[in-house]
Amino acid sequence: MTEFVAIAVFDYPHEITVLKHLLDQTEIQYFFENETMTNIAPMYSQALGGIRLKVHPDDVEMVREILKKLKDDSHLRIV
Repeated sequence: MTEFVAIAVFDYPHEITVLKHLLDQTEIQYFFENETMTNIAPMYSQALGGIRLKVHPDDVEMVREILKKLKDDSHLRIV
């Protein structure tokens, strides 16, 4: 997974719930760095640099489109 690149950073675990579902539907390979630690101790999120969405470089554009749509959609906004 060393080839994966960070494409977005989130502060809290609840912010990635809908995004995970959308990424799973597209079968994009991804992982959220620091997700487990912030689930255990949310107050460490800032100290760890947040929850980083990492994807393969070939999928960056597709994931950017998903993030843009999620941000623009008034019903599924990432807070």
